[in-house]
Amino acid sequence: NSEDVRCKCICPPYKDHSGHIYNKNVSQKDCDCLHVVEPMPVPGPDVEAYCLRCECKYEERSSVTIKVSNRILLL
Repeated sequence: NSEDVRCKCICPPYKDHSGHIYNKNVSQKDCDCLHVVEPMPVPGPDVEAYCLRCECKYEERSSVTIKVSNRILLL
């Protein structure tokens, strides 16, 4: 498959939890903290506050283009 899609969530430190980056292959409509952050590092009452701090972005990239570019750089 030449197209790769993923949702990337960058979550900063929260209370006693360190920051973390989460990646998951989900649809663009499901690209949010609740669908991507697994396992959820905080208990139920803190989930909303934790997720509001996370920045989630849907990303598409071409594996073929990346491989070709890397080969050119090696030449």
